Amino acid sequence: MQSVTIPQTGSNESPVAATSAAAAASASAVATSAKPKILDKKKQQQLQALAYERISYPFWFGGSASSLAACVTHPLDLVKVRLQLRSGDAPKNMSGTFMQIVRTQGPLGLYNGLTASLLRQMTYSTVRFGVYEELKTRFTPEGSAKPSLPLLIGLSTFSGFLGGISGNAADVTNVRMQQDAALSPAQRRGYKHGLDGMFRMLREEGVRSWFRGVWPNSTRAALMNASQLASYDTFKATLMTYTPLGDTTTTHFASSLLAGFVATTICSPVDVIKSRVMSTSHKQGIAHLLQEIYAKEGVTWMFKGWVPAFLRLGPQTICTFMFLEAHRKVYRKFKGLEN
Repeated sequence: MQSVTIPQTGSNESPVAATSAAAAASASAVATSAKPKILDKKKQQQLQALAYERISYPFWFGGSASSLAACVTHPLDLVKVRLQLRSGDAPKNMSGTFMQIVRTQGPLGLYNGLTASLLRQMTYSTVRFGVYEELKTRFTPEGSAKPSLPLLIGLSTFSGFLGGISGNAADVTNVRMQQDAALSPAQRRGYKHGLDGMFRMLREEGVRSWFRGVWPNSTRAALMNASQLASYDTFKATLMTYTPLGDTTTTHFASSLLAGFVATTICSPVDVIKSRVMSTSHKQGIAHLLQEIYAKEGVTWMFKGWVPAFLRLGPQTICTFMFLEAHRKVYRKFKGLEN
């Protein structure tokens, strides 16, 4: 028979010490096994976010979300246009312009041109969001966690340019309806609503009126899309990767707020030019307009109305992306794709 050796504890090692050592080793093993679980959970969140990005959402979601946002932020857009087109003794700041509109036209005056604004969102925003999301799905490498920033900028610039062209007629109508009440009675156009304005322009000024300012408007739309959509996707991906926030409302809010700041700063000069060109009924070259503005106002013209533009575009960007993410969440639940 073979002898069995039974390990003996050393003379200086007590049973209590041995028990403590065993407990420590067990706790260490548990901690080690818990780390992969934590890492797995983070990886699972990233994979879920990737899966959400791969879902093909309806083309019209962007236009619907932007239309809802326009209903919230239209008064700020109206004040921004009035400031950009101000002349004579008109108020020079946002609060003064706001109070003048309420005093002379009542609270409903803050929604002058809302129908044209909604018409613009249904054309411009539907195209820019829809084309961007479709191209992003097609051109993102399979298995990639997120598309690269240069790719996002390129795709959003192209889709924004297309959106600017498709929504130009509604945008001209929108600017004119917002400006109308600030003109003298003899100069007012008196458009009843967005469609009435578009068809009156076609009948009275010809089809060229639908494309008045189309190049600065399309350039502005391209810059807007590149700075708004690309920056939102970048900020969102960064927050989800490097913070524990995940795909939550907090992430959507923070990302859209930062995107609004970037978009306002980049688009401000083009936005001023677009408003000036679209508000006129006579043909005027961009170069001549720039010389005229610079001679009267200096370099500060580029950021004229920046504060009201940000106070409009910031909430508008936040509302648009919050509504868009809500659209997507409802769609995932309806289709059983939430998990």
